[in-house]
Amino acid sequence: MENVMNNIPDWAKELNCAITVCDTEGTIIYMNDKSKETFASYGDLVGKNLMGCHNEHSQQIIHKLLETGGTNCYTISKKGLKKMIYQTVWKKDGVVAGLVEFSIVLPEDMPHYDRG
Repeated sequence: MENVMNNIPDWAKELNCAITVCDTEGTIIYMNDKSKETFASYGDLVGKNLMGCHNEHSQQIIHKLLETGGTNCYTISKKGLKKMIYQTVWKKDGVVAGLVEFSIVLPEDMPHYDRG
């Protein structure tokens, strides 16, 4: 039987936000086009360990997320853009398999709605 996964398109490849995925050791296993563009000055990071790109405080957060299966979300300003960073574990068969980070540029005039 043909592997069905081969027929699934890489929907994240050209998505308009940066997506970076690592395994439980911190080795980057996937970067979509926007992530590669964002970190182009560092060269090809797939196969590299992301711990080398983070300070000690950030490394502690990453380790904690991987240990607890947690999520970390915050905003930053970088190069004149406000971004939301959303980091969360990904799982395989219910077991933490690594971490995924979404970096999304937020519009300056982004509306906020309260829905009850």
